[in-house]
Amino acid sequence: MVQIEVIEMEMGRQMKRVFWIAGENSGDLHASQVIREMRRRHPDIEHYGIGGLSMEEAGFQPLVPFDRFAVMGFIEVAKHLPFFLQMEKKIDAWFRADPPDLVVLVDYPGFNMRIAQKAALFGIPVLYYICPQFWAWKSHRVEQLRLYTKHVASILPFEIKLLTKAGVKCSYVGHPIAEEIHISMTKDEFAEKYGLDPSKKWLGFFPGSRVNEVKRLLPVFMQTMDLYLSQKYEYLVSQAFTIQDSVFEQITSNYPTVKPHIIQGDTYPMMKHCDFLSITSGTATLEAAYIGTPFLIAYIAQRMSYELGKRFVKIKRIGLPNIILNRDLAPELIQDDANPQNIRNNIDRIMSDPEKYMAFSDALTQIHDLLGQRSASGNTADLIEQFVCKEKSHK
Repeated sequence: MVQIEVIEMEMGRQMKRVFWIAGENSGDLHASQVIREMRRRHPDIEHYGIGGLSMEEAGFQPLVPFDRFAVMGFIEVAKHLPFFLQMEKKIDAWFRADPPDLVVLVDYPGFNMRIAQKAALFGIPVLYYICPQFWAWKSHRVEQLRLYTKHVASILPFEIKLLTKAGVKCSYVGHPIAEEIHISMTKDEFAEKYGLDPSKKWLGFFPGSRVNEVKRLLPVFMQTMDLYLSQKYEYLVSQAFTIQDSVFEQITSNYPTVKPHIIQGDTYPMMKHCDFLSITSGTATLEAAYIGTPFLIAYIAQRMSYELGKRFVKIKRIGLPNIILNRDLAPELIQDDANPQNIRNNIDRIMSDPEKYMAFSDALTQIHDLLGQRSASGNTADLIEQFVCKEKSHK
């Protein structure tokens, strides 16, 4: 069990309460696993705050609609600034009127770091789960973590040394994808479900889970498929549940000669059974790496957001698998480099060389071994227990 300093809690209220903020889909999913584990151990503890459907299904009570939080990039966030300021005022009022026993912040640093400071001012302990990537940009956030949090539950093993050096109390709890990825569907079963030819090579495309990134990247992926128009491939495109059918239909209708199979749900079987993947930068790249299918990373940001962001980013790689392995394994195609011809050239370069392809696949087993050795939900629940429970649970 991960050990931390036990916090003395106010005992006037019988029911313990944990306030959560998870501002996007990946955080919602990761937090739901921890809440589900906490509900199993302590069904009397209340979990509420800002979160999505996965957290609700685990027993969480949302206070505001979740979809308003799914924005990213300098320009996009600026457009929604009045909403975020309004939410800060609401949270301030909630903390004043009835402070929770613990605040758990899940990723989403632009908003959550301000809430960490607010909670600290009210004397409410903060556990940060999936901490800001201070090692990539905005390095001052590590000092904020030291000042405003009681503990950081890290999901990336290399962060612990950096956090400890900065004086942040922290633990490596493991990565949540190790618990979330379960694949029981065989390739033949997947092929039958979606009308695919299992004798062909399958190319999978993941344009993202946010509308803006889909609008930027899906046309590029469609054009890439248009360059092939080869009978030897099946083309699969993942449609996240957060993207409406109308968004996909509007884009794909512009390419009448391209007939990809649209896969909604079954993300992990699709990753497993495709021969190669083209994926937008984000959590999906780590999921593909954990599953073990070779891939490339494509990323197209809003132009002004990109120009501003590259002034501050201090790492040479954007893909988490490449960062964890400290090598240029998966090709990274960013902005103008993320064009149809470059994507095709990289797919062909790896797919046409069996030795290169197998070396890529073998290297990905290191990701699986690094991230799959611990239970992120169990270890994070251990930390929450030590903040909100008088006695250790008997699991």
